[in-house]
Amino acid sequence: MKQKRGLQISFAWLFAIIVGAIILFLAIYTSIQIIETEETALDAQTAKEISILLNPLETGFETGTSNSVIVPTETRIYNRCSNEGFFGRQIIKVSQQNFGEWTETDIDIGFENKYIFSGNFEEGKKFFLFSKPFEFPFKVADLIYLTSSEKKYCFIEPPESISDEISNLNQENLILENCLINSIRVCFNSGNNCDVEVSYNGKYLDKNNERMYFYSDSLMYAAVFSDKEVYECQLERIMQKAEQLSKLYVDKSNLIAGEGCSTNLIQDLNEISSLEGSFSDSVDLDGYMINLAENIESKNKVINCRLW
Repeated sequence: MKQKRGLQISFAWLFAIIVGAIILFLAIYTSIQIIETEETALDAQTAKEISILLNPLETGFETGTSNSVIVPTETRIYNRCSNEGFFGRQIIKVSQQNFGEWTETDIDIGFENKYIFSGNFEEGKKFFLFSKPFEFPFKVADLIYLTSSEKKYCFIEPPESISDEISNLNQENLILENCLINSIRVCFNSGNNCDVEVSYNGKYLDKNNERMYFYSDSLMYAAVFSDKEVYECQLERIMQKAEQLSKLYVDKSNLIAGEGCSTNLIQDLNEISSLEGSFSDSVDLDGYMINLAENIESKNKVINCRLW
């Protein structure tokens, strides 16, 4: 009897342990699911808040000022780009650090009318934004540059116009000449220990053993701050938009020609539209395409019925 009673007590304890373990597991699992849901919601909310700040009209980017975004915890902002459709799609995704681990979310914030240039991801608690318009030959888009305060860019012997612009921006992670340790050295007249070598006259720069071509200062900044994958994808999106704008200006030129005001730009606009439509890489920014754009701009300035 003693042995039997003892066996019954053992089973009771075993049953209690099993039930307790199940309850504890369910409690932990539920807590984890709630935390992950909250983390996902926080990541999406942060990405949405950042996307709101990306509107140049709302933040005054075109006044030549720098804007900053400060987040409460260590954050990664991922820059993704798609070329599908007429204008492609800009996508940003946010991941934040929690208990030493990076949260993962499948929630993306995307838009067709933004062009962000940065690394594949920028990491930190403070991020800077500024913007410049890109014209080819008419205004195509505002290009937005996103950098982390943890990345210091040191511009060595830049042209006077670039030096003045950086000084006016007063952005703490953009430095002139007196480079800090571990800063990214951007050299304009070659030099030692350069991370980025800019050929301002040749309209290209070398970075991470890769070459990117540019046309204007706005694209030069884009190439300096971007990984090649991001730069090439965004540039192709910009040309997709330029192609559609060129076609609109052809229609406008035909319209005003019917009212007795000829522009003599239809053939040139059709040609540059075709080049923009076949654009696939910054190498396509060759002398012929650039000269054509500049020629169109020159013609537009002197005609009575200006298209833009």
